[in-house]
Amino acid sequence: MLSKLNLFYLLSHKKSRINLLLFLLFAFEVRVNSQIISYKEINPADAVAIKTGAEQTQKYLSILKDKNVAVVANQTSLIGKSHLVDTLLKLGVKIQKVFGPEHGFRGEADAGELVKNGLDSKTGLPAVSLYGKNKMPTPEQLAGIEIVVFDIQDVGCRFYTFISTLTYVMEACAENGIKLIVLDRPNPNGHYIDGPIMEDAYKSFVGLHPVPIVHGCSIGEYALMVKGENWIKDAVKLQLSVIPVEGWNHNQNYNLPVRPSPNLPNMDAIWLYPSLCLFEGTNVSVGRGTDKPFQCVGYPDMPGGKYSFTPRSIAGAKKPPYLDTLCKGFLLSDFSENYLRDLGQIYLFWLMEGYRTSLKKDKFFIPYFEKLAGTDKLRKQIIADVSEDDIRKSWEPGIKQYKTIRKKYLLYKDFE
Repeated sequence: MLSKLNLFYLLSHKKSRINLLLFLLFAFEVRVNSQIISYKEINPADAVAIKTGAEQTQKYLSILKDKNVAVVANQTSLIGKSHLVDTLLKLGVKIQKVFGPEHGFRGEADAGELVKNGLDSKTGLPAVSLYGKNKMPTPEQLAGIEIVVFDIQDVGCRFYTFISTLTYVMEACAENGIKLIVLDRPNPNGHYIDGPIMEDAYKSFVGLHPVPIVHGCSIGEYALMVKGENWIKDAVKLQLSVIPVEGWNHNQNYNLPVRPSPNLPNMDAIWLYPSLCLFEGTNVSVGRGTDKPFQCVGYPDMPGGKYSFTPRSIAGAKKPPYLDTLCKGFLLSDFSENYLRDLGQIYLFWLMEGYRTSLKKDKFFIPYFEKLAGTDKLRKQIIADVSEDDIRKSWEPGIKQYKTIRKKYLLYKDFE
């Protein structure tokens, strides 16, 4: 007998049923007999085939030999179960300094939290934060450095700030004549492209370049595109090398072995993130401060909400929206893999229905929404009750142009 989820999944292949499915999700509490997907080791078949750039030390160790090296990394920068920095130190690489992105070098800080410079507790190396006021390494911080190694897991969204950190590191290396090596990793949302193109008027740390929300690039491909399209100052001067992933392509699923940031604790959250992050530009909670961040939506007195949660101050979410306040909403993680990942698109219906049912429409959107969307058009379209099909049609010219640009920098077999 088909489960309720599998039945919905089969129905979802008929475009006319999509809105019905999503309406049911908002209107009723949907519970199915399926386990929440959690982080796990890559299955043995994939583990043999897939090798991240970092794991292929034979391709870059000779370049680092006898050089003064800085590493931009976080908790995802692993070779097996060993951190990249620990591995390189054991191999005799002269690491002088480590840089950490948002959440810090060890990946423990809350979103937006200030991370102070200091010494890495494990290695004793100077650790510099690339978040807050110091987003770009300064000439003083790079003094004496000959090569920078960048190795951070991305999740394929324009507003995920690690690609902004990459951009600033690229620009700093170009300006200071320092070689940059990017150790590539698979993109768990690299199987599709969707969303409006960012407009210059809304440039910020959650969007620096004219790309859609879901950009469809590995972080190495993204680096090549930033340089090739001259999206940074002195791009032509940058000495950039990318160590590609072996055994991966854009059609291939990839389960991350470690959470990329505190509020993306599993694959459900990663697949839902492109759709749910837009809610962070509204008065709706996405579950920060609970055990289901980016897997649920809600707020106090949300109409029709059957799922309850209360955000608490916890590691990685010290001051979440609606702290210590009971929220009602919807649990969305049941739909993440068998529906959301396979269909491969941002789910606008959730956002549109959230606005439509809001009892305080004038307070639903906050100014941050435009930065996340990269445009003011999406908010205006939702308020004007433009259909989802028409909104998507308005994205098509920009996405078509972007795909032409992206194609020049692909390192792996594409989904098209």
